[in-house]
Amino acid sequence: MIDKLKLEAVLDKVRPAIQADGGDVELVRIREDNVVEVRLTGACNGCPMATITLKAGIERIVKEEMPEVLEVISVK
Repeated sequence: MIDKLKLEAVLDKVRPAIQADGGDVELVRIREDNVVEVRLTGACNGCPMATITLKAGIERIVKEEMPEVLEVISVK
């Protein structure tokens, strides 16, 4: 089971870099299969680099700090 408070704390670590570019990330849901659903907002919404931000940035850091997370995906 993924600790929601710990996950939020990890997202808070990556948030300043995302916000510096006019975007943000919000936790939508933690699925039973240990996949985390997030929503990219602001400038990230529709940005062609959003997938790279999600996978190379957010997902990489979350998985480093919380190995129980299998994947981080973006939902609308």
